[in-house]
Amino acid sequence: MAPYDRRTGGSPRPLKAGDTWWYAAVAGEAADSFSTRVRARTRRACLGAVLLLTLVYAGLVLTATGRRWSDAAVTGRRADTRVAELVRDHPSLAGAATLSLVLACLVLVGTGLVRRRYALTGAAAGTVAVSLALAGLLQRYAPRPPADGTAGALAPSGFPSVPATLAFGTAFALTVLVPRRSRGLAVGAATLWAVALGAYSVAAGDHRPGDVISAALLALAVQCGLIALLARRGRVRPGTRRGTTLRGLPATLPLALLAAGGLVAGFLLLGDTLGLPATAPYDPGELRLAHRCGQALAAGAGAAAGLVLLALVRHVDLDGGPASYRLGGPFVEDSGAPEQGELVGPFTENRDHEIS
Repeated sequence: MAPYDRRTGGSPRPLKAGDTWWYAAVAGEAADSFSTRVRARTRRACLGAVLLLTLVYAGLVLTATGRRWSDAAVTGRRADTRVAELVRDHPSLAGAATLSLVLACLVLVGTGLVRRRYALTGAAAGTVAVSLALAGLLQRYAPRPPADGTAGALAPSGFPSVPATLAFGTAFALTVLVPRRSRGLAVGAATLWAVALGAYSVAAGDHRPGDVISAALLALAVQCGLIALLARRGRVRPGTRRGTTLRGLPATLPLALLAAGGLVAGFLLLGDTLGLPATAPYDPGELRLAHRCGQALAAGAGAAAGLVLLALVRHVDLDGGPASYRLGGPFVEDSGAPEQGELVGPFTENRDHEIS
């Protein structure tokens, strides 16, 4: 038996000129195979999320203008009377936010266990753990300019936000556990919850808008990496193209409106809030505008991250193994393959198919 035969645990060899088409199909290495296309686009999405995360870090953490805008967005919560009254009159929101994170983790694990998807449950929980570990490493080791002592009672930089990372990571991890027909509704609703949780952390002054944006991008990058790995192992297959869009519309439509409205409003307000003076005193109106700009950008970026993930797996079935191969034509008939209707592989019935 040749060392490349996968029945004996051999490693796949690179494709060369003259290789048969069925070997490339079974190996999942054909340039136009479904697994290859899914792996390519999720890998590009992962790299794009990492690039955007780097740009957010460089713009809002390393530059003086970005730090000044972030501090103004946090300070502006006091100038925004509606936000200040909401946080002051409802102190139980902090406990509710923490409880919702715990319940979300239980729902994530429970969904996989009830559906008996034990391997995917471990993979989904692993993505959440990896996201949290990366967030902790970035908070601890990412270089930051020293504090100048003029920020007052502002919270220290928490780039990226750990609670927001946990929220978005849990929401995005549902992608591989929820059935495809309910994926849009479940992931969309969970993303809306994560966006609301991030908005509360900014309103409470616990985190800056850039911390929430970076958390969504980090969770997106890790989840795209998992889907690319599943595609690399051939664990994806095409899904039906009917009946899924309308089921998820109650969640995806508000998510799309939030993404478009938040990003457009945030970028329009950003030009009016970047010209803050380098030293106090600040105009309360400018601080309030900076806070609303930060909230809009954080909400829009989080919603957009969820929409990108749903778009990447729109026609991808992650619930099960790869599709079985079925051959037809004179080659199969002459080789003595089983009758039509039975699932067959690319080889003859007697399995005498040493690959050299």
